[in-house]
Amino acid sequence: MRVKICANKSIEHAKMCIDANADIIGILVGQEHNSTDFVNKETAKEIVDFVNGRCDVALVTHLTNASEIIELTKFIGNNIIQLHSNILEEEVEKIHNELPNIKLVRLIHISKEGQIISDINSIRYADFYLLDSFNLQTNQVGGTGLTHDWNASATLIEKLNKPTFLAGGLNPDNVKNAIKITNPYGVDVNSGCKLNGEKNAEKVKQFVINAKLIKNSKP
Repeated sequence: MRVKICANKSIEHAKMCIDANADIIGILVGQEHNSTDFVNKETAKEIVDFVNGRCDVALVTHLTNASEIIELTKFIGNNIIQLHSNILEEEVEKIHNELPNIKLVRLIHISKEGQIISDINSIRYADFYLLDSFNLQTNQVGGTGLTHDWNASATLIEKLNKPTFLAGGLNPDNVKNAIKITNPYGVDVNSGCKLNGEKNAEKVKQFVINAKLIKNSKP
């Protein structure tokens, strides 16, 4: 089970994740929607330099311009790009061609009731998918703290032709059940590892432990 801890805003946060044996950390740069978790590119680069290959690093961005995303990635040094926006596939193609060794994570929005909001059929370039809750009330496309219908997610994950991460309202207490129901490639957490609005080392540690207790039946 691959475990991604998102919204790391400092070297301290990255150390929490590495100490907890997380596989991937997410850093949010390039904001278009409501979120308090974004950092500037200089901070992101400091975090990547600190990580120094000890885990994978995903640039999570709302940006939709390929040139901006490519420039950010070259500056920051991340090895994964998570496109958290309704970016045109022509722009994704530019990223794919310019950065062929960078893995692309594509977002699929799921409503609370399990309705697929994203146009999956338009996605041509993806190494991974990520299913995440969408909060219509706050215009949040991630870090919502909202779960969605995991049975619907399980059906979708079974149909998708790429490794898929489950996100949306996960926390140390529910991640085992979520994995049992959906059988994803990996899980992704943001707000579920916060205490009083701040990333919490014990929650991060417990989330990773609980997620990795479940043996993944996918190859």
